[in-house]
Amino acid sequence: MARMTAARAAVEILKREGVTSAFGVPGAAINPFYAALQASGGISHTLARHVEGASHMAEGYTRTAPGNIGVCIGTSGPAGTDMITGLYSATGDSVPILCITGQAPTAVIHKEDFQAVDIASIARPVAKMAVTVLEAAQVPGVFQQAFHLMRSARPGPVLIDLPIDVQLTEIEFDPGTYEPLPVYKPAATRPQVEKALTLLNESERPLIVAGGGIINADACELLVEFAELTGVPVVPTLMGWGIVPDDHELNAGMVGLQTSHRYGNATFLESDFVLGIGNRWANRHTGKLDVYTAGRKFVHVDIEPTQIGRIFAPDYGIASDARAALELFVEVARELKAAGRLPDRSAWARSTQERKATLQRRTHFDDIPIKPQRVYEEMNRAFGPETRYVTTIGLSQIAGAQMLHVHRPRHWINCGQAGPLGWTVPAALGVAKADPEAQVVALSGDYDFQFMIEELAVGAQHRIPYVHVLVNNSYLGLIRQAQRAFDIDFQVNLEFENVNSPELGVYGVDHVKVVEGLGCKAIRVTDPGELGAAFEQAKKLAVEFRVPVVVEAILERVTNISMSTTNDISNVVEFEEIATEPGHAPTSIRPLKV
Repeated sequence: MARMTAARAAVEILKREGVTSAFGVPGAAINPFYAALQASGGISHTLARHVEGASHMAEGYTRTAPGNIGVCIGTSGPAGTDMITGLYSATGDSVPILCITGQAPTAVIHKEDFQAVDIASIARPVAKMAVTVLEAAQVPGVFQQAFHLMRSARPGPVLIDLPIDVQLTEIEFDPGTYEPLPVYKPAATRPQVEKALTLLNESERPLIVAGGGIINADACELLVEFAELTGVPVVPTLMGWGIVPDDHELNAGMVGLQTSHRYGNATFLESDFVLGIGNRWANRHTGKLDVYTAGRKFVHVDIEPTQIGRIFAPDYGIASDARAALELFVEVARELKAAGRLPDRSAWARSTQERKATLQRRTHFDDIPIKPQRVYEEMNRAFGPETRYVTTIGLSQIAGAQMLHVHRPRHWINCGQAGPLGWTVPAALGVAKADPEAQVVALSGDYDFQFMIEELAVGAQHRIPYVHVLVNNSYLGLIRQAQRAFDIDFQVNLEFENVNSPELGVYGVDHVKVVEGLGCKAIRVTDPGELGAAFEQAKKLAVEFRVPVVVEAILERVTNISMSTTNDISNVVEFEEIATEPGHAPTSIRPLKV
């Protein structure tokens, strides 16, 4: 039997579980693991500037392709606590990442040793498993169990804490005979699917709500096939955006209080039946439950049994992995169609496209300072269906979701549940690392951008190019808009006159200088007519210099983006002018019909 340190055994297991990339920051308590990482080879490492940044890079990496598991590595103490936000956002969005931390020697963990903290207890509420390994011989089993848990049932993150003496202890381990544990996922039965389809067939105006669980299960093609077989229009959730291309005749648009389309909400309110697959009924999607559920029946399919009935009681629930369920939905639907027992939904489907052609928001404005809607219009022109968009939270994300177009799974990579500011830069780096040939475009407001701006240096150092669209109004825009309900505008202004950049006026931070100081490229745009050329230049600079390129659009200070002020999807306020003629929304999915 081969003898090696427990740290080396852990690295060998990572490779046999399919890990080829890791993100992290070394330190004294995790150096034995880094030594094993170097000695073993086969896993590239990206050095972050902040451990939270490394955790978000791992998230972006995981979200980019089926089967990916991002790995984040840090030392003891604050490195572990820095990872908590990454663990939280990964848990909220069902994303498997593996966080590995160093720890003080086992004998002194509870003796106030330097940077010794019970990170397993801190991380446990936001992880599927969090454990400090006290016996070196248990390291292989713990790592094997970690990958099993991350992949089984509802995916999610794991934290493994390794005391330095445990890492250094030699154990017996044979990498050549290591095998991953079988993955467990609940599966629907045929009688369950037949009952769900019976309920669907009894309805007149059904919809499918397609959630991120379908993407996690790599079942998007099955969902599209099922929708086409049955003729049922599809509402993608924010996490499921891209499952059905935006221009597909059965894409009914998104529903919700904020990241929704006018036509999506209107169609949903006309429906009488909803089949939700791989979705959580998140509050930003549903709003007031009495409005959301009134007059319609619900079937809910989710991999997590306790998710069914958590928000509201469906008429029927099925605990199943989305792929397993959709394989049966397609099988039964094919049989029903062959027997002529599927209702004709064509008139209902046409009505969704009629709404898509008539209920649109205006994007074309020539104002200076720039109105944000124009930025997304120009992004639609500049970036094609192959673009992978990355964003987290704020008015920028909300407006982007209302106005951008997504055509493929995993091409809208969004932190949906936690929404931590600062997520976008490191997540975009993780996405670009996972798919080096992709056109990656990040989207941030100025505050999100400033939270972890130092991670741009990672892109410069490791030659990870992408384009970052920065919409700058020098405001905490979403919080300012929320404060309208309290009749305040308090502690949300980021403006100041920069003594080193007086040309900025009150816009404060000179992002161009900061970005260039971090080794990247930046372009500032103040005229909407110059946005298109700036995006084209940014794409060329990213290719030429292999670094992140930031395009900063100087926006008008205040824009209220469409959203409900009453937590009601039937009452979304359109603060800005809506489209009333085709030229108002030139990049809309359907030409405006007036």
